[in-house]
Amino acid sequence: MIYLRLFLAFLWVGLTSFGGGYAALASIEQQTSAWLSAEEFADIVAISQTTPGPIAINAATFCGAKVAGAFGAVCATLGCVTPALVIVLGLALLYRKYSQIKAVRHALFGLRPAATGLIAAAGISLCITVLFSNEIPRLITPDLIAALAIFAVGLTLLRLFKLNQIWIILGSGGAWTLWNLLKKFV
Repeated sequence: MIYLRLFLAFLWVGLTSFGGGYAALASIEQQTSAWLSAEEFADIVAISQTTPGPIAINAATFCGAKVAGAFGAVCATLGCVTPALVIVLGLALLYRKYSQIKAVRHALFGLRPAATGLIAAAGISLCITVLFSNEIPRLITPDLIAALAIFAVGLTLLRLFKLNQIWIILGSGGAWTLWNLLKKFV
């Protein structure tokens, strides 16, 4: 019975969570509050953020494992991904069948700028948060200059030299660690 309850709880999460994995966390917490303490849920969120893959699916897997072992993890994960799988598969079939119709092509063409705008807004918001800590600084600090330099080098390596993102992430982390070590000696 617990396996069916896990599947249905995460089916609901997958069906009602729009806006990415972080948006799903509130729903996951609500669905699992009878099974997990707030501290256990916080631990699962931390683990989900630090493991590869989408955070909602990782959280579902970890919650299922915590509640009912390996089969619980499978049930929760399947529940979480089933709505997206069905919806995307349906849209893919419709796209395959109707993509050559002029009105559909025009509608899809119109969606491109909207999607680009949403991605750009998220990127700009993330840049402001990371580089300026949610507020534009009144003074240019050495930390801001270092962060901007790491950003510029990372962007250059990614866009011009097509370096793999994992190396940029690791290098950026190393550069920031080195920067903080050097600050202690200066």
